[in-house]
Amino acid sequence: MAEQTALADIRSDDGGKTDAAVVRDALAVGVAVGLSGFAFGVTSAGSGLTLLQTCALSLLVFTGASQFALVGALAAGGNPLTAAAGAFFLGVRNAFYGLRLSQLLALPRAVRPFAAQWVIDETTAVALAQPTRRATRIGFAVTGLSLYILWNLTTLLGQLGAQAIGDTAAWGLDAAGPAVFLALLAPMLKTTTERAVAGLAVLLGLGLLPVLPAGVPVLAAALAAPAVLCLEGRRRGTSHGHARVDSASDAEGSDADGSDAEGEEAR
Repeated sequence: MAEQTALADIRSDDGGKTDAAVVRDALAVGVAVGLSGFAFGVTSAGSGLTLLQTCALSLLVFTGASQFALVGALAAGGNPLTAAAGAFFLGVRNAFYGLRLSQLLALPRAVRPFAAQWVIDETTAVALAQPTRRATRIGFAVTGLSLYILWNLTTLLGQLGAQAIGDTAAWGLDAAGPAVFLALLAPMLKTTTERAVAGLAVLLGLGLLPVLPAGVPVLAAALAAPAVLCLEGRRRGTSHGHARVDSASDAEGSDADGSDAEGEEAR
């Protein structure tokens, strides 16, 4: 009886997904993404940040997109305040993740401030993919812990390696950060709207790069999202308007046909 109870505890409600399977999937994500900390460490070194500053970013900020945006803008000669603003706007999305995860995880109040540090793209994706609250908590915790440890470790190693080889630009390592950022972003662009936002953001960022100070084009590229969503809303409104007009025309046509039929019968 005890064995049956233990077996029931480790299985999910959707037909037998074990805790071990959740841990395996979470570790796969944590390890795969955590290794990109090497690229951040190298990029940060190329931007002029010290070892302490680089490690502090990974320990305290811990959101790859914002970290890459910050050091990328600094490497391009941007103003630190502008670079920080761009990183901040990229990190705002995590607040919306937290609203959803707070309902799914239902953690005690004392634990929530610590769990908030791990609310990022990867932990959210793994947590939302789970069928039960137990599996959601396991997936979130394992992904967050493995990614946090590995990201910070590889950040340290990347920074030390960059210092050892000297000029990162001479080795082409200054392109590692943007390449990793694009590799993380590309799989998330699943809909036409998302691809349109990304495409317009690229055009704005590259087009404004020669005329605006470093770091500002990144902020300007953020305008792509509301612009595309506005156009999408107008397009849908127009299509719905045409649909209503067509429906009304069909209805009038039906009424006219009915009137003609009645007239024929009367004759």
